[in-house]
Amino acid sequence: MDAQENKRIVMEGYRLFQKGDIIHLLERYHDDALWIEPEVENVPFAGRHNGKAEIARFFEQLDQSIQAVRFEPKEFIAEGDKVVVTGEATWLARHTGRTYDSPWVHVFTLRDGKVAFFQSYHDTAAGEKAFRPAQPGQAAGMGAPLHH
Repeated sequence: MDAQENKRIVMEGYRLFQKGDIIHLLERYHDDALWIEPEVENVPFAGRHNGKAEIARFFEQLDQSIQAVRFEPKEFIAEGDKVVVTGEATWLARHTGRTYDSPWVHVFTLRDGKVAFFQSYHDTAAGEKAFRPAQPGQAAGMGAPLHH
């Protein structure tokens, strides 16, 4: 596949994610794909996800614990087997009721028309604060949105 075809595959993946069509999104991943999220305390979907079954679990955990208030891919850069996407998001942590803003960068490596490797870079401090359980005497979900 050439860089532009890889870019098209990744763009289609974002459209499927935004529609909530995770089943068809996963069809664009190799069975042995590796998905890496930064390690973040209290965030249930953080860490490494090896293979399509674990990536499917990632999306289940993501849906159970967080809601995209705003998710905007901004720029798609493709060269060779790599596609880099920049974007911005506002997330709602379901268990705490806190929202936070986070710019992000996603790096994809494609092989034979499917994603073989994905790595996410985003504001881990804001995410950790949003997911941190309320302390005694502190009302859950109260306070201003967290920003980077």
